Amino acid sequence: MSTYRLDITYDGTSFHGYARQRDVRTVQGVLEAALARAIGPVETTVAGRTDAGVHARQQVVSFGTETTVDVERLIRSLNSLLPNDVAAVACSEVEDGFSARFTALSRNYRYTILNRPARDPLRRSTTWHIPETLDVQAMQHAAGAFIGEHDFASLCRKAEGRSTIREVLEASWVRDGDIVEFRVTATAFCHQMVRSMVALCVEVGRGRVDTGDVVGILAARDRAAAKGAAPPQGLVLWGVGYPVE
Repeated sequence: MSTYRLDITYDGTSFHGYARQRDVRTVQGVLEAALARAIGPVETTVAGRTDAGVHARQQVVSFGTETTVDVERLIRSLNSLLPNDVAAVACSEVEDGFSARFTALSRNYRYTILNRPARDPLRRSTTWHIPETLDVQAMQHAAGAFIGEHDFASLCRKAEGRSTIREVLEASWVRDGDIVEFRVTATAFCHQMVRSMVALCVEVGRGRVDTGDVVGILAARDRAAAKGAAPPQGLVLWGVGYPVE
């Protein structure tokens, strides 16, 4: 049995998230169907499950197979079999024990807001349009409260039996013209954590929440204390970090 790492990218607009679900279209579903045709049935492990409508610039999966794999040929085969909203970018044989999920050291996400009065139909599937001017400096200050290890129960959809303690390594907001972007890196994220961070910071940027209140919202460890979740289409899994060989 050999283990392989596969890097993919996808537009999440027409998917019901990454994880396989019965009777709905998912990234894992179409990917494993393509892999089955190319090399035989395999079960993939993913670096991070993305929600419906969320995109990935770099998603990483791993799988084991007893089939001898020509990685360059596999990439060509997958890209002929996959739908147009998914692409296989790279494949390599890795050491035994490698897991796209458990070997990963960090995940990096970016969230993009179009901040101007007029919406842009050409960017509707990749941005959240907010017409009123946002105070990005205040949002940057609010994001500073996320850095470090915290219980993010206020900003996560809790899963039974799973911890909501996470370590955020970097979190920042930047403006470039009418684009406002959130960049965040953590060892791992819980469900809807990034989108909830964005929603809370946007309320700060709108002047509806004081910057100083963010620490208290985190400390409350209560989902009702936060401000919901931002729409999915602005979110991209930007990259996954692994140990350097």
